[in-house]
Amino acid sequence: MKKNLIKFCFLIFSTAIFSQSGHIMQGVGSVNMSMGGAATAQPIDISGALHWNPAAISVFDESHLKFDLGLFFSSPELSSTVPEFNGTGQPTGNFFSGVTEDDKGLSVLPALAMVWGKEGSKHTFGASAFGISGFGVTFPESTTNPINMPQSMGGFGRIESNYILLQVGLAYAYELSDHFSLGVQPTFDYATLELMPNPTANPNGAGYPSTDIATALGFGAQFGVFFDSGSGFKAGASYKTTQAFGDFEFENEYLDNSTGTNNFNMDYPAIYSLGLGYSLGNIDLALDYRLVDYENTDGFSKVGWTPTASVSGFGWENVNIISAGIQYKGVNRLPLRLGYTYSSNPINSDVAFFNTPATAIIKNAFQFGLSYNTGDRLSLDAVYHYGDSGDATSGPLLNPQFIQSSPPYGAIPGSNVSYKMKTSMIMVGISYAFNKQVGNN
Repeated sequence: MKKNLIKFCFLIFSTAIFSQSGHIMQGVGSVNMSMGGAATAQPIDISGALHWNPAAISVFDESHLKFDLGLFFSSPELSSTVPEFNGTGQPTGNFFSGVTEDDKGLSVLPALAMVWGKEGSKHTFGASAFGISGFGVTFPESTTNPINMPQSMGGFGRIESNYILLQVGLAYAYELSDHFSLGVQPTFDYATLELMPNPTANPNGAGYPSTDIATALGFGAQFGVFFDSGSGFKAGASYKTTQAFGDFEFENEYLDNSTGTNNFNMDYPAIYSLGLGYSLGNIDLALDYRLVDYENTDGFSKVGWTPTASVSGFGWENVNIISAGIQYKGVNRLPLRLGYTYSSNPINSDVAFFNTPATAIIKNAFQFGLSYNTGDRLSLDAVYHYGDSGDATSGPLLNPQFIQSSPPYGAIPGSNVSYKMKTSMIMVGISYAFNKQVGNN
């Protein structure tokens, strides 16, 4: 009987992992992460400045090199419930539910940055290579969770994704005066994506296909302004344009060994950032607000089914992010930092199914970090991150065959899919100032 009951999930469970692809990392590198990602007006290190406001690199009067490497672990949990139906398609009043936990393991997050500055010069240059989004999920096939039942039994089987987005930036900042700086940074992007199954492809009689790794190139730019009062107060603003990608070109293989191809376009959203900073003695404070514009981003702005039962888009709303951090420098050679990041959830209940599981949605993130200054030029950095998604994202399972009776997306009465997660990360880094004068702090 379960085969009949779960059959309604087949052909409808489509975007199992794609909702993670737009996730915005709250920071880059161990120092910026430990400040909750806040750096638009408080450039404590070159990585945070390059990523969030290229104008802010003007504060660095020496040439700096920084490298960070993080180990990221997440624990997504996916659950679903479907009503049971009899052989004539009528509900029996019973329900079938289950839970699947992710078993992907660790992911690696790198960050490399360089700034060329010179005391007395109005010009500062920078270059960076950041892994700004790199993650995935692996939900094993299950006989106890409707969504993860084998496709032959009407479920969706093993759900797996691997996504990496590497961004390279070339920055330039110009000091208009002792207090104001402008910055610009063209950005170049490389992304890879692997899906199992592939929800952007048309299903056949055997179900949805799996794919090989697809790649796409993208480009964009970032513009910023930075103000330093010289008496502790700082302010900044930046705009990172949409990163416009070419199509992912998928080579698909179905369970019946037939093959096919399809293209899907998914850009990286534009980001607006405003920041305030204040420094007094041994204390540095930072506060940033960001708006992430998913509502005007290809791959996320559309939502719903195509006429052939693939997914046209994922219907994300804009994301609001607040980042805050404090640094205390009162311990000799050992700056200490605390950071917090809040992110709103772009997925409402109507489209939760289209984004199952959107496990990269972290509502609250907490960071603790420190540095050890071994001398005037070399610094060792570290941060620990913990995040959680808050309340689970949930909504009904959807079926295009139900659109006439349950518009607009075909909600199955009595069904539910939900997902939540926790994350943790340890990151370490090293920073070196090439031409810093001995005795400078």
